Amino acid sequence: MVRLMLVLAPVMCVLSGIGISSVLTTYMRNLDFNQLKKPTSTTTSSSSRTRRGDDSSSYPRKNEIAFGVVCMMTFFLMTYVFHCTWVTSEAYSSPSIVLSARSGDGSKYIFDDFREAYWWLRYNTDEDAKVMSWWDYGYQITAMANRTILVDNNTWNNTHISRVGQAMSSTEDKAYEIMRELDVDYVLVIFGGLIGYSSDDINKFLWMVRIGGSTEKGAHIKESDYFTPQGEFRVDKDGSPTLLNCLMYKLSYYRFGETYTEQGLFDMTFVVFDFRFFLFR
Repeated sequence: MVRLMLVLAPVMCVLSGIGISSVLTTYMRNLDFNQLKKPTSTTTSSSSRTRRGDDSSSYPRKNEIAFGVVCMMTFFLMTYVFHCTWVTSEAYSSPSIVLSARSGDGSKYIFDDFREAYWWLRYNTDEDAKVMSWWDYGYQITAMANRTILVDNNTWNNTHISRVGQAMSSTEDKAYEIMRELDVDYVLVIFGGLIGYSSDDINKFLWMVRIGGSTEKGAHIKESDYFTPQGEFRVDKDGSPTLLNCLMYKLSYYRFGETYTEQGLFDMTFVVFDFRFFLFR
């Protein structure tokens, strides 16, 4: 969603500028700095209002209200500058493959699992190996692992993306046939179930189902089949049988019950992202 925010940002900046300009113009028109000072005589103040044609009885404290609104808008604009600087330094200044988290005592940990996974692919697979993953990781695999991928962030080939979605959404036997058809050597699945990482492939899975079922070959894939009769998307034992038997679920939770973790949040012995590589050749 960050990329959509960046696309929307210029439009919102223009609209915000128009709105702020309109507000400031309206209230600054009613602002008279001379009236903010205590008048030396009632006669002078009265004659000044008479010359301008103002009637304070119809709009009491007009000058004070205008001054307050202008000061408030100025404060918000100055605060927004510091806010933008902080957001830029915290959210947009670090690469997406390097993530950070804080433990219970406030100490900061840096997780480099993405880079390590791509390093493994680069030095432990053949140079002509083909990797099947969701398109989100296409450019990263190409650049850092130097391996051929089926789909990437360009997303121009909807048929290929749909085929990958069909493989992930199908049973193991059906997915194996699709991957043989695509001549796949490795499958990359990102799973963050140990810490509840919200951007892993299980959380993106419904998009794989939707895109997989959007073409003629994937017409048999129905999104409703992956929900419980109550309309819930569950990944526990009460989940839909179609979901529990699909390739994505099988790869993500493969031997998950045997995973050992120690007590303590974000301990370095934890596996933050359980990258799973499966060799099909």
